[in-house]
Amino acid sequence: MVRAMSMKRSKEVRRRGRDSEGDDGFFSTKIAGKQWDWEKDVASQPDEAFAKYAPKDRFAKDAFVVHTKFGKGVVVDVEPSRATVLFQDGPKKLAHGLT
Repeated sequence: MVRAMSMKRSKEVRRRGRDSEGDDGFFSTKIAGKQWDWEKDVASQPDEAFAKYAPKDRFAKDAFVVHTKFGKGVVVDVEPSRATVLFQDGPKKLAHGLT
C-alpha cells in the first residue's frame, strides 16, 4: 500500500532549506547589517578616518570614504564592481575595484 504525503509535511520539507520568514512574508538569507545614521555615525568622525574615493580602489563594508562631489560617507553594501555608500543626501551606488 502506498501512502500519500500530507500537505502539511510537504510544506515542511520545502521550507527546511530556507532561513526564517521575515515580517513581510518573504524568506531571506541576508543577515541584517548595522543600521547607519549619517548624522550620528558619519558626520562625527574625524577627517583622518576617511579614505579618498577613487573608482580603482576597493572598499570594504563599513569603511569611511570622502567623495569630491557627495562628501563624507560610509560603505553600507559591497558588490563585485559597485559599493553602496551612505552620504548625507542618501545612498549612492559607486564603482569600485575598476582596473
